[in-house]
Amino acid sequence: MLLKINQELLGEAMASIGAHPGSLPIFAHKAQIIPYKLLGVRTPAANILKQEMLAAGGDAVVPTGCIVNSDKYVDVLLLGTLKQYKLLLKKLELMQYFGLKQVAQELGAAIAAALQKPLLQTTLADGRVLTYDKMCVMGILNITPDSFYAGSRVPELDDVLNRAGLMLEQGAQILDIGGESTRPGSDSVDGDEERRRVLPVLEALRKAYPEAVLSVDTYRADTAEAAINAGADIINDISAMEADERMLEVAVRTKAPIILMHMRGTPKNMQQNCQYQDVVQEVAVYLAERAQLLREQGVGKDKIILDPGIGFAKNVEQNLRLMRDLHVLTSFGYPVLLAASRKSTIGAVLGGVPAEERLEGTIATSLQAVYAGAQLVRVHDVLPNVRAIRMLEGILHK
Repeated sequence: MLLKINQELLGEAMASIGAHPGSLPIFAHKAQIIPYKLLGVRTPAANILKQEMLAAGGDAVVPTGCIVNSDKYVDVLLLGTLKQYKLLLKKLELMQYFGLKQVAQELGAAIAAALQKPLLQTTLADGRVLTYDKMCVMGILNITPDSFYAGSRVPELDDVLNRAGLMLEQGAQILDIGGESTRPGSDSVDGDEERRRVLPVLEALRKAYPEAVLSVDTYRADTAEAAINAGADIINDISAMEADERMLEVAVRTKAPIILMHMRGTPKNMQQNCQYQDVVQEVAVYLAERAQLLREQGVGKDKIILDPGIGFAKNVEQNLRLMRDLHVLTSFGYPVLLAASRKSTIGAVLGGVPAEERLEGTIATSLQAVYAGAQLVRVHDVLPNVRAIRMLEGILHK
């Protein structure tokens, strides 16, 4: 009888054989092909990588014509086990030319992360730490009259406090407060109106629930700064600091973690900006570059969270691809947030159902976030998502 073994449970399978415990990491390094895509590699370096990967027992996919140097720069897909990559890195240490030093640095960091599997965390401005040993669920509180899902709107302060308390009881670890709808086609409100909506709510929430972690959903630096002073712990910027050039300075000075989301244009016109050659690659590169701006200002990885921006300047197929390939973002070493709750892509996949009927689809996206290794999901319905996530984590031993 032949049994197929789940790759994620390979360690348990090896232990059940009775292998020596010290040998298990050695076997693990030989057991799985891990693909890495290198972008913009000089053609001579690509040819060297191809030959060295073959020598190590792996392989590399390069473009047709690469061997005759028809292009100056090419992309390379490496195919190897951890053991084979370690052999490659030893060779690359001796090669300080054609940009191979940079390749070695990036690949070395990726391999180190794969070997160590560090537990990611987010450090709040007040020193509290969110540790993502389990998926972190963020509950949505829209202080707006026009958010796309009517069930998320809580314009009255008493209703907000009650809804927040219920979400916390149901397992929300973060509450995300927004004062402006950013649904496709929505008009913006001015900063004064946004602050009028969210600041009293943040102050009341901080007083009522002093241990709660509060996030402010804004792309305005003035609102973010005022929100931090009013009790917010995290800045959630749908523009990744592009809409307001002061947001970078505010994030650095307040030491508040910031969620960087991918979007093109504005909520009013973003759905006219859905042209991509490779949506996953372009979103990943963009977010890595935005995060690097913060790193260059001395901001640590524990202050940065990445969000692919489901529904923001993407069509249905592109949103599905981003969710399917979310592991591309989770490999960067930053916490990753998936915010797909009740969005139109779910409605489209399920046959055109309205926002009120998209709970089951939302739960499916939350479970995909677990499979992809993401750290956070942002949802309207806390309890059913928490229960489904914890059940899947139990099955996967996470």
